[in-house]
Amino acid sequence: MSLEKIYGVHAVEALLRHHPKRVKQVWLAEGRSEPRVQALVELANANKVAIGQAERREMDVWVEGVHQGVVADVSPSQVWGEAMLDELLDRTEGAPLLLVLDGVTDPHNLGACLRSADAAGALAVIVPKDKSATLTPVVRKVACGAAEVIPLVAVTNLARTLEKLQQRGLWVVGTAGEAEVSIYDQDLTGPTILIMGAEGKGMRRLTREHCDYLVHLPMAGSVSSLNVSVATGVCLFEAQRQRGAKAKTKKS
Repeated sequence: MSLEKIYGVHAVEALLRHHPKRVKQVWLAEGRSEPRVQALVELANANKVAIGQAERREMDVWVEGVHQGVVADVSPSQVWGEAMLDELLDRTEGAPLLLVLDGVTDPHNLGACLRSADAAGALAVIVPKDKSATLTPVVRKVACGAAEVIPLVAVTNLARTLEKLQQRGLWVVGTAGEAEVSIYDQDLTGPTILIMGAEGKGMRRLTREHCDYLVHLPMAGSVSSLNVSVATGVCLFEAQRQRGAKAKTKKS
């Protein structure tokens, strides 16, 4: 079985915390001994993961990106299948929040969206199998550990998946610049699927046709749109804000 190289302090630490059996070896650049690296060493030792040292120049060849002097050899990334959605929903109480990325291809954007989705309490991130970014070392580095926590689910037919989720009682909210309703005026407190379109193209036609609601993100400045990962963060945290407010109202 071939191994992947995951890099960056946060990404490696997250793997050691959540999936230590996947980590086969941790490599540290010579001379790295600051507290957060020592904490990582203790975590590796606790999980009986081998630790080695390497020159930074050698590590620069191993990976593309800022590795921070920390690289790990790990078993291949796991992208979940569609059946995982049913399992997740079956054991989830309350109103789930799912994020769909309809054809986001940039790994930096996917990593940032995974990070926002985890921070906002989303249950999972769904992507089409074709023409979408998937889990890579770059995605894991940008996600800062979120890729090891929140499931990334790749589906063969996104439209069919949305139909099945709607049958389970989830409402599909798609984002579109021409929509009349603002994201801030849309109720996001129920079981919700939030769909973000691809960079520059937006949602595909068939995806749009499966939306129960279309919303836009109000723009006050001179630019006409935001980067998809930024827009995703704004929309997810609006959902989280609404849900938090609703929970406080119920308690009072």
